[in-house]
Amino acid sequence: MKLTPEQLKDFEEQGYIFLPEHFSPEEVAVMRTEAEGIYQSDRKEVWREKSGAPRTAFAAHTYNEVFRLVGAHPRLIEPVEQFFGEKLYMHQYKINAKAAFDGEVWQWHQDYGTWARDDGMPEPRAMNISVFIDEVMPINGPLMLIPRSHKHGTLAAGHDVQTTSYPLWTLDHDTVSKLVDEGGIVAPTGKPGSVLMFHGNLIHGSAGNITPYPRKIVYLTLCAVSNHIRKPTRPEWIAHQDFTPIETVPDDALLTYARSQKLAAE
Repeated sequence: MKLTPEQLKDFEEQGYIFLPEHFSPEEVAVMRTEAEGIYQSDRKEVWREKSGAPRTAFAAHTYNEVFRLVGAHPRLIEPVEQFFGEKLYMHQYKINAKAAFDGEVWQWHQDYGTWARDDGMPEPRAMNISVFIDEVMPINGPLMLIPRSHKHGTLAAGHDVQTTSYPLWTLDHDTVSKLVDEGGIVAPTGKPGSVLMFHGNLIHGSAGNITPYPRKIVYLTLCAVSNHIRKPTRPEWIAHQDFTPIETVPDDALLTYARSQKLAAE
C-alpha cells in the first residue's frame, strides 16, 4: 500500500495522516479477541492502571500470532517504508487500552523525546502507526494531536514517574499552550479498523475514559534500520534490540488466519 503525493504532503505539513476503516470488520474482530485475551493474562509485558485495569500490553507480536501478522502487515509497513525510504525494524509494539470507566490519562508528550533519552535513538526517523480495534469517539479518550507541532523539533521535557503507572517524558503547560495557539488540537475519531500515522515529534496526549465504552489501539513503532537505538536503558520487550528488517506478510494474512481458526473451532 502506497501513500499518494497529496497524503505525503499532508503528513509533512500536519504531522499525521488518518485512514478511516483501513482494516475490515473481520480483521478487527480477531485483533479484538486476541487483545482481550492478552489483557487477562498475567504477563510481565502487560502494564496496568492503579485500579488494576489494563493500560498497555508490550511486544504482543513476539508471543501472539495475530499481532505478529499485524506487525508485518503491508498496509502498515509499506507507507512508513515509503516515507523513510528504507527498510524498517520494530522499535516498540504495544496495545494500549482505555478501559471503560477506569482508563487513565496519557500526558502531553513527544514519542521521540523518550526514544532519544531512554533508548539512544539518533534521529526522529521513527514513527507510530496505529490501528483502532474499538470505535474511538470524542467521549472515550481519543488521542489528541497538536497539528504542525513536529516542526518545532525535540522539546525540553520532564520525567513524570508519578501521574500514572507508566513513566513518561512530558511537556509543561506553557509549552503546550503556545503550540496549541499555533496549531490547535485535533482528535481523530472513527470506526474500528481505522489507522492513524503520526510523526515521532508530534505532540499528543489523551484524557481519561469515564464512559462505558472501551478504547483499544494497536501501536507499531517503526524505525528506519539505519537509525537503530544505540544506548537502550529499558527492557528488550519495551525497546527492542532486534534490528532485523521487517518482511511483510500477504495482505490477506489476517483473514486467512481468522478463517482457519473459525474452521478449527467448528
